Amino acid sequence: MKLRPLTGTITALATPFRDGQVSYPDLEKLVAFQIKGGINGLVPVGTTGESPTLSHEEHMDVVRCVIAEARGRVPVIAGTGSNSTQEAIALTRLSHEAKADAMLVVAPYYNKPSQEGLFRHFAAVAESTDKPIILYSIPGRCGIEIGVPVVERLRRKYKHVAWIKEAGGSVDRVDQLKQALGRDLTVLSGDDSLTLPFMAVGAEGVISVAANLYVKPIVRMVGLALANDFGAAAKIHRQLYPAFKTLFIEPNPVPIKVALQRAGIIGSAEVRLPLCEMTPANAQILEGVLASFD
Repeated sequence: MKLRPLTGTITALATPFRDGQVSYPDLEKLVAFQIKGGINGLVPVGTTGESPTLSHEEHMDVVRCVIAEARGRVPVIAGTGSNSTQEAIALTRLSHEAKADAMLVVAPYYNKPSQEGLFRHFAAVAESTDKPIILYSIPGRCGIEIGVPVVERLRRKYKHVAWIKEAGGSVDRVDQLKQALGRDLTVLSGDDSLTLPFMAVGAEGVISVAANLYVKPIVRMVGLALANDFGAAAKIHRQLYPAFKTLFIEPNPVPIKVALQRAGIIGSAEVRLPLCEMTPANAQILEGVLASFD
């Protein structure tokens, strides 16, 4: 199977809700906005997509909706991770059958397995599909990091495990991964504000929250960095940096949904408990930053 490029700017899509239900018309509108802006790929049902509070039926319906709306124009990378290996395998198989181009598989959360347990978890998922798997290391949410030796073992054994979304907040960690695996591993930033520093040491793009709204400038910034024009890329980074930080003033995806509603891209900023609406003070701060970009 020919692998499609999984580099550049890839959006971690928000999942729009209205009156407690997934709003598929808003989701279709968001996907259309992304593709019009020149996005390089889409990730439905990741953390930004509120996967923890979607039912299994909703999870797969969102994946299928994004695949249908994308119509093969960009890769669709389904979030299929879980702290249950069997659940991760089931979601991976269903997403494979739905014709997702790749899977984003987060480290198991809450269980806090050993590094050997991590290897076996990802190995079991890898054996359930031949489509690309992007490992997702985010210790701040999972309480555990995917160790470099585990990444090396997985990369040696499975040709389709050749990507990692790195959201540990450390440029040094990206350096460690590239020192160990070089061009055999594609590293994607998991933090908007760190995309440019990560790319300076070898990352090849970002799975972005901010790109839900700021598609064109982030695509441009990442494209410049890939072309080794870090001076021009840095100018865009500095312009966007206030937004990068303020969109995480409260738990993701609360602020980005407010921003998307404000822009008229989705009809509601609704989230599901245990997430809730922004505090008035933080909403005012976000409004100030968004208005500065108008």
